[in-house]
Amino acid sequence: MQIEATAPISAILLFLSSMTVGAQEVDPIRGEKLFKACSNCHEVGEGAKNKVGPHLDGVFGRTAGSIDGFKYSSALKRAGEEGLTWSAESIDAYIEKPRDFVKGNRMSYRGMEKAQDRSDLVAWLERISLNSPSADINAESTSEVVGFAAAVLEMDGDPDYGEYLSGDCVTCHQISGQADGIPSIIGLPKEYFVRSLFEYKTNVRQNEVMKNRVVNLSNEEIAALAAYFTGIQPQ
Repeated sequence: MQIEATAPISAILLFLSSMTVGAQEVDPIRGEKLFKACSNCHEVGEGAKNKVGPHLDGVFGRTAGSIDGFKYSSALKRAGEEGLTWSAESIDAYIEKPRDFVKGNRMSYRGMEKAQDRSDLVAWLERISLNSPSADINAESTSEVVGFAAAVLEMDGDPDYGEYLSGDCVTCHQISGQADGIPSIIGLPKEYFVRSLFEYKTNVRQNEVMKNRVVNLSNEEIAALAAYFTGIQPQ
Protein backbone atom coordinates (compact mmCIF):
# COMPACT_ATOMS: atom_id res chain seq x y z
CA MET A 1 0.00 0.00 0.00
CA GLN A 2 1.39 3.40 -0.98
CA ILE A 3 0.60 6.21 1.45
CA GLU A 4 -0.11 9.56 -0.22
CA ALA A 5 0.56 12.88 1.52
CA THR A 6 -2.64 14.94 1.35
CA ALA A 7 -1.74 17.70 3.82
CA PRO A 8 0.68 20.57 3.03
CA ILE A 9 4.24 19.88 4.16
CA SER A 10 4.13 22.91 6.46
CA ALA A 11 1.13 21.45 8.25
CA ILE A 12 2.85 18.09 8.57
CA LEU A 13 5.96 19.68 10.06
CA LEU A 14 3.85 21.67 12.51
CA PHE A 15 2.17 18.45 13.54
CA LEU A 16 5.51 16.68 13.96
CA SER A 17 6.92 19.48 16.09
CA SER A 18 3.95 19.27 18.44
CA MET A 19 3.98 15.49 18.90
CA THR A 20 4.73 14.19 22.39
CA VAL A 21 6.03 10.93 23.79
CA GLY A 22 4.93 10.59 27.39
CA ALA A 23 5.74 13.96 28.95
CA GLN A 24 8.46 14.87 26.46
CA GLU A 25 8.07 16.66 23.13
CA VAL A 26 9.42 15.02 20.03
CA ASP A 27 12.60 16.82 18.95
CA PRO A 28 13.53 16.41 15.25
CA ILE A 29 16.69 18.50 15.75
CA ARG A 30 17.91 16.00 18.30
CA GLY A 31 16.86 13.27 15.86
CA GLU A 32 19.32 14.61 13.30
CA LYS A 33 22.14 14.06 15.78
CA LEU A 34 20.92 10.54 16.48
CA PHE A 35 20.99 9.77 12.76
CA LYS A 36 24.80 9.80 12.94
CA ALA A 37 24.52 6.23 14.21
CA CYS A 38 22.80 5.36 10.92
CA SER A 39 24.83 7.47 8.50
CA ASN A 40 27.66 4.97 8.01
CA CYS A 41 25.19 2.74 6.18
CA HIS A 42 22.38 5.05 4.99
CA GLU A 43 22.11 8.41 3.24
CA VAL A 44 19.06 10.67 3.14
CA GLY A 45 18.40 14.05 1.59
CA GLU A 46 19.39 15.63 -1.69
CA GLY A 47 21.68 13.40 -3.74
CA ALA A 48 21.35 10.41 -1.39
CA LYS A 49 22.68 7.11 -2.73
CA ASN A 50 22.69 3.48 -1.71
CA LYS A 51 25.57 2.46 0.59
CA VAL A 52 25.74 -0.60 2.84
CA GLY A 53 22.03 0.00 3.29
CA PRO A 54 19.56 1.58 0.85
CA HIS A 55 19.10 5.35 0.82
CA LEU A 56 16.15 6.62 2.84
CA ASP A 57 14.72 9.29 0.56
CA GLY A 58 11.02 8.72 0.05
CA VAL A 59 11.04 5.90 2.58
CA PHE A 60 7.70 6.79 4.19
CA GLY A 61 4.97 4.94 2.35
CA ARG A 62 7.46 2.77 0.46
CA THR A 63 7.14 -1.00 0.35
CA ALA A 64 9.99 -2.71 2.20
CA GLY A 65 12.71 -4.13 -0.03
CA SER A 66 11.53 -2.34 -3.16
CA ILE A 67 14.36 -0.07 -4.44
CA ASP A 68 15.38 -1.43 -7.82
CA GLY A 69 19.08 -2.20 -8.03
CA PHE A 70 19.69 -2.58 -4.28
CA LYS A 71 20.37 -6.14 -3.15
CA TYR A 72 18.19 -6.74 -0.13
CA SER A 73 18.16 -9.84 2.02
CA SER A 74 15.53 -12.37 1.01
CA ALA A 75 13.91 -11.84 4.43
CA LEU A 76 13.30 -8.13 3.83
CA LYS A 77 12.07 -8.67 0.27
CA ARG A 78 9.67 -11.30 1.55
CA ALA A 79 8.41 -8.91 4.25
CA GLY A 80 7.65 -6.35 1.55
CA GLU A 81 5.86 -8.93 -0.57
CA GLU A 82 3.77 -9.80 2.49
CA GLY A 83 2.70 -6.17 2.90
CA LEU A 84 5.31 -4.41 5.05
CA THR A 85 5.25 -0.69 4.23
CA TRP A 86 7.49 1.85 5.95
CA SER A 87 5.62 4.25 8.20
CA ALA A 88 6.53 6.10 11.39
CA GLU A 89 5.20 3.14 13.38
CA SER A 90 6.93 0.38 11.42
CA ILE A 91 10.25 2.24 11.27
CA ASP A 92 10.07 2.81 15.04
CA ALA A 93 9.49 -0.89 15.61
CA TYR A 94 12.24 -1.86 13.18
CA ILE A 95 14.99 0.32 14.64
CA GLU A 96 14.10 -0.78 18.17
CA LYS A 97 15.20 -4.35 17.38
CA PRO A 98 15.88 -4.89 13.66
CA ARG A 99 16.59 -8.59 13.95
CA ASP A 100 13.38 -9.27 15.84
CA PHE A 101 11.16 -7.13 13.61
CA VAL A 102 12.27 -8.81 10.36
CA LYS A 103 13.78 -12.20 11.14
CA GLY A 104 16.81 -13.02 9.00
CA ASN A 105 17.48 -9.50 7.71
CA ARG A 106 21.14 -8.46 7.35
CA MET A 107 21.12 -5.10 9.12
CA SER A 108 24.02 -5.12 11.60
CA TYR A 109 22.59 -2.42 13.90
CA ARG A 110 21.53 -3.97 17.19
CA GLY A 111 18.76 -1.50 17.96
CA MET A 112 17.79 1.76 19.64
CA GLU A 113 16.36 1.01 23.07
CA LYS A 114 14.88 4.34 24.20
CA ALA A 115 11.45 5.26 22.85
CA GLN A 116 12.27 8.99 23.04
CA ASP A 117 15.39 8.50 20.89
CA ARG A 118 13.42 6.56 18.29
CA SER A 119 10.64 9.15 18.20
CA ASP A 120 13.10 12.02 17.74
CA LEU A 121 14.94 10.14 14.99
CA VAL A 122 11.76 9.16 13.12
CA ALA A 123 10.44 12.73 13.33
CA TRP A 124 13.63 14.11 11.76
CA LEU A 125 13.74 11.35 9.16
CA GLU A 126 10.17 12.07 8.13
CA ARG A 127 10.94 15.78 7.90
CA ILE A 128 14.04 15.37 5.73
CA SER A 129 12.46 12.64 3.61
CA LEU A 130 9.45 14.86 2.86
CA ASN A 131 11.43 18.01 2.20
CA SER A 132 14.28 16.83 -0.02
CA PRO A 133 13.66 13.49 -1.75
CA SER A 134 16.29 12.52 -4.30
CA ALA A 135 15.42 13.05 -7.93
CA ASP A 136 15.26 9.31 -8.58
CA ILE A 137 14.82 6.96 -5.63
CA ASN A 138 16.05 4.07 -7.78
CA ALA A 139 19.28 5.82 -8.76
CA GLU A 140 22.53 3.90 -8.45
CA SER A 141 25.61 5.62 -7.12
CA THR A 142 27.10 7.55 -10.06
CA SER A 143 29.07 10.37 -8.42
CA GLU A 144 32.62 10.97 -9.63
CA VAL A 145 35.28 9.21 -7.61
CA VAL A 146 38.72 10.77 -7.61
CA GLY A 147 42.21 9.32 -7.32
CA PHE A 148 43.01 5.64 -7.25
CA ALA A 149 39.42 4.52 -6.82
CA ALA A 150 38.44 6.06 -10.15
CA ALA A 151 41.01 3.93 -11.98
CA VAL A 152 39.67 0.74 -10.37
CA LEU A 153 36.08 1.63 -11.23
CA GLU A 154 37.05 1.65 -14.90
CA MET A 155 38.35 -1.92 -14.66
CA ASP A 156 36.33 -5.08 -15.28
CA GLY A 157 37.28 -7.19 -12.29
CA ASP A 158 37.43 -10.98 -12.46
CA PRO A 159 34.85 -12.38 -10.00
CA ASP A 160 36.51 -15.82 -10.00
CA TYR A 161 39.79 -14.24 -8.96
CA GLY A 162 37.86 -12.21 -6.40
CA GLU A 163 36.40 -15.39 -4.92
CA TYR A 164 39.93 -16.81 -4.67
CA LEU A 165 41.06 -13.66 -2.81
CA SER A 166 38.01 -13.48 -0.52
CA GLY A 167 39.29 -15.84 2.19
CA ASP A 168 40.49 -13.05 4.48
CA CYS A 169 37.23 -11.15 4.01
CA VAL A 170 34.86 -13.97 4.89
CA THR A 171 36.62 -14.70 8.17
CA CYS A 172 34.67 -11.67 9.46
CA HIS A 173 32.00 -10.83 6.85
CA GLN A 174 29.44 -13.59 6.37
CA ILE A 175 29.10 -14.79 2.78
CA SER A 176 25.34 -15.16 3.33
CA GLY A 177 25.06 -11.40 3.76
CA GLN A 178 23.86 -11.75 7.34
CA ALA A 179 25.39 -9.39 9.89
CA ASP A 180 26.31 -9.99 13.51
CA GLY A 181 27.87 -6.73 14.63
CA ILE A 182 30.02 -6.59 11.45
CA PRO A 183 28.50 -4.85 8.41
CA SER A 184 27.66 -7.00 5.41
CA ILE A 185 29.67 -6.47 2.23
CA ILE A 186 27.46 -8.68 0.06
CA GLY A 187 25.75 -7.01 -2.87
CA LEU A 188 27.13 -3.51 -2.20
CA PRO A 189 27.17 -0.95 -5.02
CA LYS A 190 30.53 -1.27 -6.78
CA GLU A 191 31.49 2.39 -6.29
CA TYR A 192 30.84 2.26 -2.56
CA PHE A 193 32.78 -1.00 -2.16
CA VAL A 194 35.84 0.31 -4.03
CA ARG A 195 35.83 3.70 -2.32
CA SER A 196 35.61 2.05 1.09
CA LEU A 197 38.70 -0.07 0.49
CA PHE A 198 40.72 2.95 -0.60
CA GLU A 199 39.51 4.91 2.41
CA TYR A 200 40.93 2.17 4.64
CA LYS A 201 44.18 2.12 2.64
CA THR A 202 44.61 5.88 3.08
CA ASN A 203 43.43 6.13 6.71
CA VAL A 204 40.29 8.10 5.88
CA ARG A 205 38.56 5.27 7.72
CA GLN A 206 40.28 4.21 10.93
CA ASN A 207 40.32 0.45 11.42
CA GLU A 208 43.63 -1.35 11.87
CA VAL A 209 42.25 -4.78 10.94
CA MET A 210 40.84 -3.48 7.66
CA LYS A 211 43.94 -1.44 6.90
CA ASN A 212 46.17 -4.48 7.34
CA ARG A 213 43.90 -6.49 5.03
CA VAL A 214 43.79 -3.95 2.18
CA VAL A 215 47.06 -2.02 2.36
CA ASN A 216 48.89 -4.36 -0.04
CA LEU A 217 46.01 -5.06 -2.42
CA SER A 218 46.70 -4.12 -6.03
CA ASN A 219 44.15 -2.34 -8.22
CA GLU A 220 43.51 -5.61 -10.04
CA GLU A 221 42.80 -7.39 -6.76
CA ILE A 222 40.43 -4.66 -5.53
CA ALA A 223 38.56 -4.75 -8.84
CA ALA A 224 38.29 -8.54 -8.58
CA LEU A 225 36.99 -8.42 -5.00
CA ALA A 226 34.45 -5.77 -6.00
CA ALA A 227 33.26 -7.88 -8.93
CA TYR A 228 32.85 -10.91 -6.67
CA PHE A 229 31.17 -9.38 -3.61
CA THR A 230 28.92 -6.92 -5.43
CA GLY A 231 27.67 -9.71 -7.67
CA ILE A 232 26.46 -11.95 -4.83
CA GLN A 233 22.78 -11.96 -3.96
CA PRO A 234 22.21 -11.68 -0.17
CA GLN A 235 20.36 -14.58 1.40
